[in-house]
Amino acid sequence: MKIAIGNDHRGLHLKKKILQKFSHITFINVGSDSEERVDYPDYAKEVAQKVSQRECDLGILICGSGVGMSIAANKFPGIRASLVWDTKVAALTRQHNDSNILCLSGDLIDEKKAFDIVQTWLETSFEGGRHEVRLKKIQAIERELKGKK
Repeated sequence: MKIAIGNDHRGLHLKKKILQKFSHITFINVGSDSEERVDYPDYAKEVAQKVSQRECDLGILICGSGVGMSIAANKFPGIRASLVWDTKVAALTRQHNDSNILCLSGDLIDEKKAFDIVQTWLETSFEGGRHEVRLKKIQAIERELKGKK
C-alpha cells in the first residue's frame, strides 16, 4: 500500500511524527518540509491527484485545522477526503463513506490522538451494502457535474 502524504507549514510537525510512527508504511511525501509559510491548496492538489489517478492507494493531508485541505482535495474526481478529529469518526468515514484521504489538524489534535486516528482509519474497511448505494449516488453527482462543464 502506498499513501501520499502532504502538509503545509502548520502540519509539518505532525507529518514528521506520523512518518516516524508508521515507518512500516510506504509514504510518498509531497508535503512541505519547511516551517516557512506555504499555501495548503498546493499540497492538497498533489495528494488528491496521486489518489485520484491511482498512483497512491490513499492519502493523508495535514494543515492547521484540516478544513482547507479537505475542501481543496474534494474538488478532484473520485476523492472522498474526510476531516477527522477522533477514532469514531475515522472508522465511520471508512465504513460508510469509503474515504480515501484523511485530513487532520496539525493545531487542534495531539500526536497520540492523531496516531490513534491514523491507525483506526487504516485498519477500517468499507462496509458496502446500503453505503454502496449512497456512494454510487455521490459518483453520479460527480459525473453529472462534470458533464455540465
